[in-house]
Amino acid sequence: QVQLVESGGGSVQAGGSLRVSCAASGSIYSIGVMGWYRQVPGKQRELVATVTSGGSSTYTDFVKGRFTISRDNAKNTVYLQMNSLKSEDTAVYYCNAEIRVKSGPIVRSMTVYWGQGTQVTVSS
Repeated sequence: QVQLVESGGGSVQAGGSLRVSCAASGSIYSIGVMGWYRQVPGKQRELVATVTSGGSSTYTDFVKGRFTISRDNAKNTVYLQMNSLKSEDTAVYYCNAEIRVKSGPIVRSMTVYWGQGTQVTVSS
């Protein structure tokens, strides 16, 4: 009933910029916190940044000052602007969102949904 679709990944040289997007669609009643995570092969998925529906954001230390998370509530979309990219930022980036789904007259409890991931490759 709900899909998160990421776009905007790709390859860039170190020092460059990329913006990834994630759009939620389906029978959405409301969306709470949206976030970005990343994962490299053989390692656990790690949190990058989160943003509330009111626009409050948090970042992990390794992206502070370089990445900016934002969202457009009207479009159910979250963005991650990545500047000053480093080779160690290379990973598959996943978005997630806390979503309440409407099913007919029923609003279901909040559930976390994940996107399929988008590859970001930074070459040095």
